[in-house]
Parts: sequence; C-alpha cells; structure tokens
Amino acid sequence: MYNIQKAVSRLDYAPQPKEVQITDIKKGIGVFTPKPDKPVSFVALKQKLKKAGYVLASAVITVSGKLSRDQGQWSIIAQTSEQRFNVSDPDALLANATAGEVVEVSGNWETQEKEPSELITLKSLKKLQAANHAITFMPAGFAEAPIRVTSPGLTVYKGGAVIPRIYFIKQHLGDLEVSRQLFDLSVSYTPSPRVQLEIELPVSRTTFRDGPSEHSEAGLGNVTLWGKYRFFRKVKTYGDRQAAFRAGLELPTGKKEAPTQSQVNAPDFVRQQLTPISGGLSPHLNVSFSQAGGRFIVGGDAEAIVRTERDGFRMGHEVRVSTDSEYVLLPRKYDAPGNELFLILETVFVHRSSGRLNGVKVDGSGTTEYYLAPGLQYAAAPQFVIEGSFQFPVIRNTGPLVLKNDRNILIGVRYLF
Repeated sequence: MYNIQKAVSRLDYAPQPKEVQITDIKKGIGVFTPKPDKPVSFVALKQKLKKAGYVLASAVITVSGKLSRDQGQWSIIAQTSEQRFNVSDPDALLANATAGEVVEVSGNWETQEKEPSELITLKSLKKLQAANHAITFMPAGFAEAPIRVTSPGLTVYKGGAVIPRIYFIKQHLGDLEVSRQLFDLSVSYTPSPRVQLEIELPVSRTTFRDGPSEHSEAGLGNVTLWGKYRFFRKVKTYGDRQAAFRAGLELPTGKKEAPTQSQVNAPDFVRQQLTPISGGLSPHLNVSFSQAGGRFIVGGDAEAIVRTERDGFRMGHEVRVSTDSEYVLLPRKYDAPGNELFLILETVFVHRSSGRLNGVKVDGSGTTEYYLAPGLQYAAAPQFVIEGSFQFPVIRNTGPLVLKNDRNILIGVRYLF
C-alpha cells in the first residue's frame, strides 16, 4: 500500500505519504487531509493513482466552509483555500440552510466540466464554528511480494526498493563439505507504471573442507542487470491479477579463480563450482504471474538461463519453474495495512543440462531437482519488510560431478523509497 500513499503524496494538495492513511485494506479505502491552502481536484487524484497502477473506484470529500447560493445553485467555499465547490442536494439537506453559514458537508466527489469544476453530492451536513476538509478515496489492489519467486509487481512508481539478503548455503559431494555465505544486494527503480529496472550485486564467502584440510575463498559474483515489463493487470478490491516479463543479463564480473588441486582433491569441474560464478555472460528470461484475493496470494514464474563459458568453464543451461502461496496470518482483524505476518510456501523445479569445460561437454554434470521453501514475512511498516525462508531438497537427482544442495537459509529486508 506504500505505492498508493506515495502516489497520492505527489499531488500538489496532498500531505506526506505517512499522513495518507489506509483505513480499510479489504475495501481499499484511504483517507487524507489535503494541504489547507491548496485547491483539490478529483481528476488529478484519479490520474495519479492510475499512473501508479490503481483504479480509483470512488471518492468522498468532507469540506467545511461558508455556504453560498447564486441563482438557485448552492456551493461551499473552503475557508483557507477559498476553493469553491458546487453542491448537489438530492436529499434536500440544505432545505433549512442559509447562505453565509459555516457548515461541514460530506458527499461523493467528482470533477465536472463547468466552473467551479468540483462537485459534491451531499450525504451529510452539520453546522460548525471552524473550517477544514478531508478526502476519503477507494483505490483497489494490494499484494505482498514473494521471497524467492519472481513477483510481477513493480514496487513503488517513481520510487523503488533496496533489498539486502544473506544466504547460508550448505552443500556436499562425497567427503567434500561446502558452506557458503552469500550477501546479495538488489536495488530497483520504477520509472513508469509498467517498467522496473534493477541491479543485483552478489558477494560470497565459501568455506570447503576436504578430509582434514579446510580452506576459505571470498569474492564478487556476477552482477546482473534486470528489466521488468508488466504487460497485464486487472485490479479489484483488496487484490489483483498481474503478469510480467523479466529479462536479465548476467555480467562476467565475478571471481573466476578456482581452488587448486592441492587444496581440494577433486576434478577441475568440481573445483570450479567453488567459485562465486556459474559461467560468463548469461541472459535470463522470466515470465511471472500472481493473483491476490482476501488473505490468499498465489503466483509463480518460469525462467530460462542460457550460460556461456568463462575461461573454459560453465554450468549447464537452466530451466526453472517456481510457485508461491501466501496467507496473511496476522492480524486476524485485517482492516488497515501494517504489521502483517505472511506465511509463505514456495517451490522450485530446476533442470540443468550438462556443463562444459574447455569447450568439451562434461558427462555427469546435469541435474534435476525439486525444492520446498517455507518462509515468514513481516511488514513492520509500509516501507519496511523483514523476511526469512528455509529451502530444502525433496528431489535431488544430480550427476556425480555436481555439488549437492543440502539447505539454503535466506534472511533479508526490503526498504521501499
């Protein structure tokens, strides 16, 4: 919902994002008090939300000020901004009113063609001593992002996200035991309602034990540049359906020097897997989908990775199919956003073809694997999310020259800006 708050705050008359309150997340209702000295516009609010990917179903405005009547047409003049609003009175609430009274009126808000252009269709009226006004709006659509599965969402329009993550990975192959600590930093920016740009920078430290000897290596992994295009979205109250295409280019920036034969008594192809890279320049192609409704969110993605050699080494080309299931566990009374605890179950099926070494296919280097990853995600604030996930193998059909993944623990945060 931070995307909605930030979109609204870009209006000339709107307050800061934290002052835009989402009061009913299921119905998608938000409230804010505009700046007192600025004129307001229903059309401008609708357009800002549309650019952020939301449809404004309706809006209710509350205005306090002086009543005026000219040639049978009632209007109200806001005291501070002096903006005039035409008033439609289908229920004759103004039958006993007089021009010049200070009142508070509330009703459906729209923009009309004639001047003054803002129209309020009355729902309530009461007499006041002072003047103020507030706006209640109803945009639709909300979904939290999965942890490991690619989301078709675009974070914040004309903003983005910073996502630092730490992975603790345990692998083995025979007597060889491998522990990896991987720090992955992603920074994204969303310049339009359909496009998101991202850069992903990994740094890893690998400790490997082969019998009595133990060694450690650390270095930069391959930096990946991403671009995402959301080609489909259908919003509805509390949730939406959306789909996106994502393309990435993995650059040959990572450390490529493998441990020596004296450090690890294993074939060259196995030792190459102890580096932070899986090859050289590699394109990634991904299609993702999600659907949110009520407390449930489901989604998935399919990804293909084409790897090229770097200094004669690459792992096999990959096909990945992932699924995501989410449930809003807390709070039980879910009216306003914030402090949500998401229970998440993700899966991934991975098929990797045979790798190559010095231009020659390496037999026994292909894999077919299936993993489960239960996780928790806590939205501590609209801009800040904490998440954790534990991935483990269910099916692990790997060749004799491929490191076997035993577990993969992820801890991360997301900060929206």
